[in-house]
Amino acid sequence: MPADMAEEFNEAAPVEDHAANPGGDVEMAEGEPAAATAADNGANAGELPFAEGGEADPRPTFVSYLTSPVVTLIVGSGENETILTAHQGLLTQSPFFAEACAAFANDGSPRQIELTNDETDAVGCFLEFLYTGDYFPKKLPGQRTLEPDPSLPEVDETGEQLLKHARVYTLAEKFGVDKLKSLASSKIHCVNSTAKGEITYARYVYQYTRKDDTTVRAPVANFWATRSHTLRAEAEEEFRGLCLEFPQFGYDVLTRVLDEKLKRERNEKMHPAPGSARKRPRHSQV
Repeated sequence: MPADMAEEFNEAAPVEDHAANPGGDVEMAEGEPAAATAADNGANAGELPFAEGGEADPRPTFVSYLTSPVVTLIVGSGENETILTAHQGLLTQSPFFAEACAAFANDGSPRQIELTNDETDAVGCFLEFLYTGDYFPKKLPGQRTLEPDPSLPEVDETGEQLLKHARVYTLAEKFGVDKLKSLASSKIHCVNSTAKGEITYARYVYQYTRKDDTTVRAPVANFWATRSHTLRAEAEEEFRGLCLEFPQFGYDVLTRVLDEKLKRERNEKMHPAPGSARKRPRHSQV
């Protein structure tokens, strides 16, 4: 999003304070609790124990995760099917995979999980996060921008760059990894996009997020409510189509526009401008 558009988007979103952590990278603090063993089934889901264990910090070493069983992930279906692999010790940081891995028998039979409805790129970002604590592109320290990707244009005209992080967000929610959800959300605000790109992103958000989502869904309506007068002019047909496809989107935007109008009217009544007060009609006396 453009810088000024991103600021409004962020102000409307009740998410983590990115200014307090401008880098946005996931940090593994020494005192952070983690799994007790490499085979732990998600007791501390979302915690990535990359530090060495010790007497005061009995977490396992990273090597112990790499020596855990390898799990095959079948992502997508048909021609889009892709085979990925990951170590069970890291996968079980997610409640979703902890439950799936708990069904495996220790008899040498294949450890395989099907993710037929998920996209390979998003699952790849999830695995990259499990192993490294982040995924490409990373946020530049102290800036509201992402590291450059030569394969992508600087301005996201189609919405694909926004969708990349939105898909990671919804996948992290499915897998129960809150840190990845926060990271993906913060990267969404770093994308410089156009009105048509924003429409594509809004369509995905309203199709694949919960109605009560306040991290990415609510800010979409707030964003369009505050900028619809300019954005609609750039993508009026797409805006109309989105409202017809997702009436809830149109309702949410209208509700915020009316709420803002009511707020302004209340402020004007409480703090009227000089000479703006209405006078009572004067009755003529005969």
